[in-house]
Amino acid sequence: MISLVSNASPASSDGAAYASTPQRYDGLLLAGFGGPEGQDDVIPFLRNVTRGRGIPDERLEVVARHYRHFGGISPINEQNRRLRAALEAELAQRGIDLPVYWGNRNWEPYLSDALRQAAEAGHTRLLAFATSAYSSFSSCRQYREDFAMALEETGLDDTISIDKIRQFFDHPAFVEAFAQDLCRTLRDFLADGLDATSIRVLFTTHSIPTADALCSGPRDREFGPEGAYGAQHRAVAAAVMANVVDKDPRLSEIAWELVFQSRSGPASQPWLEPDICDRIAELPAESVSAIAICPIGFVSDHMEVMWDLDTEAREAAAACGVRAVRTATPGAAPGFVAGIVDLIEERMFALEPDRRPAVTALGPWFDVCRPGCCENKRAGFKPAVAGLAP
Repeated sequence: MISLVSNASPASSDGAAYASTPQRYDGLLLAGFGGPEGQDDVIPFLRNVTRGRGIPDERLEVVARHYRHFGGISPINEQNRRLRAALEAELAQRGIDLPVYWGNRNWEPYLSDALRQAAEAGHTRLLAFATSAYSSFSSCRQYREDFAMALEETGLDDTISIDKIRQFFDHPAFVEAFAQDLCRTLRDFLADGLDATSIRVLFTTHSIPTADALCSGPRDREFGPEGAYGAQHRAVAAAVMANVVDKDPRLSEIAWELVFQSRSGPASQPWLEPDICDRIAELPAESVSAIAICPIGFVSDHMEVMWDLDTEAREAAAACGVRAVRTATPGAAPGFVAGIVDLIEERMFALEPDRRPAVTALGPWFDVCRPGCCENKRAGFKPAVAGLAP
C-alpha cells in the first residue's frame, strides 16, 4: 500500500501530524475535478464521475442537461488553465523552480497523464494542490485515493511520490478572496437604500450525505453533527463575515447562515440541509428582500455554481421577489494564488504549526491525515497517498 508519511510527526494534542523535515520537491501537481468541453464529452464525463455506481445513461442525462444548457462545456478546465498559468508566474516571481503539472480526476488531462509527463521530465517528488479546501471523502480523501490509483495505473508507484498540501479552508488568502466581493456586494445593497436587517448572506457549499459528513475529519476529534466538513464551513463563514465587518462596520447588522446545494442522492438518504432554494423561498416571511449568495465551498466557478446558483437559486429568488447577487469565487485572483504559493513554501520548509496562518480555531489543518479520516465506508478501504492507513 502507498503511504508517504516518513516526513511527518505528531505535533499537536489531538494527534494531528505536520511535516517536520524540509522537503525537496521537483514538481507541483495541480489536481482538479475535471469537466466536459463539448456536447460529446458530457455523458462520458458523467460516467467517469459516477463510475462503480451502476447509474444508467438515462439517469445521467438528467444531470447532463445542466451541461448541455451551456453548450456541453464546464468552465472548470479553463479555470484551471488560468490557475496553472498564474501559479507558474507566481512561482517564477519568487524564484521557485517548480514546474506545474495539471491532472483531473474525471476528464482530460487525467492525473495519469500528468504523472507520465512528470516522469518523462525526470521529476519524481511531487507536491499536490487539490482544488478543494475542505475535509470530506469527495473533497480530500478521494483525491488521495485517485493519486494512488493513477500511480498504480501508470506503473510509477515505485518511481514517483506525492505529498498533498493541507486543507486550506481557513487560510487568510482563501477567506479574503470571498470577503472582498461580499463586502462590495453588501455595500451596494446599502447604497441602493436597503436596510441592513432586510439583507441576508447565504454562505453555500455542496451538500453531502450526513453519514459522509460525520466521517469527515479525524476519528479522534469531535466536530459535532456535521463532522469536520460542516464545522469547517461554519467557521469559514463566520471568518468571512468578520472580515467583511472589519472592512465596513455598517455591515455588522446583516445576518448570515450556511445553506447547502447540489444534492444528488435518493430522497431516503439524509443529506446536509437546508437546501438553498428551499431556504430562499422562506426568506420573504422573515422580511428579507435581498440576498448575497457567497459560494464558500468552491474554489472557482464550475457547473454547481453556474447552474445551481446562477440559474436555479436566482430563479428561486425571482419567484419570491427577492433580489439575489452571487459573489465571486477565488478563481485565479492574485491574492489567492499568492496564498497557494505560501502553502507550497510552508510544506517545502516544514514550518511549525504556530507559523502557519489560519483564521479559525480549527486550523491550521494538518499535513498527514489521521487513521480513518474521511473514509467512505460504503465503498470500503482503498489505499491513498500522503496519508496514514486506517
